[in-house]
Amino acid sequence: MSYSMYLALVMATFSNTDSAEQAPSEADLDDKLEPILQRLRQLLRDFTRQPGSPTALFQLEQQLQTELRELGRLGLEWTLNHLEPAPKEGLPLHVHFEAAPHTRLNAKTPQDVATLFGKIRWWRTGYRPTNRTGDPTIFPLAQPLGIVQGATPALAEKAARCQAETGATQRHTLQRLKREHGIDWGVKKLRQVTDHVAEAMTVHRPEVQVAKLLELLGQASASTGRHRPVVSVGRDGITFGLRDRKGTPWEVASTGTISVLDRRGRRLGTIYLAFTPEAKQTTMTDELTRVVQALLAGWEGPAPRWCYVTDAGANETAYYRKVLRRLRHPRTGERLEWFRVVDYYHASERLWTMGEALFGNGPRAKRWPRRMQKLLLEPNGVRRVLASAAALQGRYHMTKKAAAEFRKAYAYLCKRTKTMNYARYRRLGIPLGSGVTEAGCKTIYTQRLKLSGMQWKDAGAQTILNLRVLLLSRVWNDAYQRVLQSFEEAKVPSYDGGIHQTVDEAA
Repeated sequence: MSYSMYLALVMATFSNTDSAEQAPSEADLDDKLEPILQRLRQLLRDFTRQPGSPTALFQLEQQLQTELRELGRLGLEWTLNHLEPAPKEGLPLHVHFEAAPHTRLNAKTPQDVATLFGKIRWWRTGYRPTNRTGDPTIFPLAQPLGIVQGATPALAEKAARCQAETGATQRHTLQRLKREHGIDWGVKKLRQVTDHVAEAMTVHRPEVQVAKLLELLGQASASTGRHRPVVSVGRDGITFGLRDRKGTPWEVASTGTISVLDRRGRRLGTIYLAFTPEAKQTTMTDELTRVVQALLAGWEGPAPRWCYVTDAGANETAYYRKVLRRLRHPRTGERLEWFRVVDYYHASERLWTMGEALFGNGPRAKRWPRRMQKLLLEPNGVRRVLASAAALQGRYHMTKKAAAEFRKAYAYLCKRTKTMNYARYRRLGIPLGSGVTEAGCKTIYTQRLKLSGMQWKDAGAQTILNLRVLLLSRVWNDAYQRVLQSFEEAKVPSYDGGIHQTVDEAA
């Protein structure tokens, strides 16, 4: 019989006794809460007996909030301290945990636990390794409740979410926890809790992100419009320095996105990935591919269109050439048909470069690129643009520097004509720009990790990135629910010997 089952049996047995120490009565709880309830009643009565004013109402709400938080703190403290009987009254003398025997301590030991209502003192029964192995004392009740790093699941989730939000800093989070929950932590404790939550949630990130994409694909298939639903994959990089990586050749962090568009070409949602700088960005490649493959395996509806929309960077191009283009459907074994799209706005930048090289800073330097931008969206647009540029090149004298810039921009378009069929992409409802991915770089990194004065080490930055992509992908709650379920499913120590033998030993 598991520890939790036996504990429930013991509590049911002692609930019929008269001993307040063994199983405190409801009156005991009432005695704890009654002074606060009385103060609440008095606050409300006093307010009704005085002239109403904004100041009076402001003060009433502040006082009510304080008293209600204290009510919750005392109620939670009483509840946790009454989940276990006293060791001598029913808990086993020995339990087995990770194939090793543990012996019960004679008295409960206290722990300060941070909750949404403030700190409480929790007394719980510990079991020390019987063979003096040096392993830590275990507390069987803490694991099923999800209390880790001295924090309840709700408070730990709140701290991690605060750290993941846009514009957050450690100081801001600590001030918020103290103001809203009466928790006076230091930086070390905040990092411990945040690291634990991030690690636990990241385990579930792929499955909750895939579940989100499958949900979005279902909505896209049910939508109305003239296009097939579209799954758009993208990735991009952003310069990001790390304190513990000075002088290394890789300093570009990576962002990955997978978006779902409905039959009218509207984006329904996006999931995000983000990783700190790494040579060849192998982690991003592996994780992005993992989500794509899981999405392919999980979707059983009508096939959507698949597109890959990025700029023409080295990592972005290599990922398509070496991975996506060779990807096969996990059920049929057939290769996917991908629409490779070089971002329209990056192509437009080359038009402006060529216009400036040809015409300098005059009016034609603006008129020609604007006309070419429209032409680029028409059938066979990129070739017509290149023909216009080639004709003008021979008619206008350029400086050596301008000529070099012109040739570079012209070659950029020439080399990628097959990925700039924008007229066809528009006709099929495929996005032309990688704005979602580029905006992801800004929202994930710039708005949180690149604030004034911030410096990061690799591990700390990745912790925040892991939390932030869950928040921005709108799968935070799903991931944390899975973390809570993992606590509920965790194995607790089993007893050494039979039930009656254990009870006799405990007595």
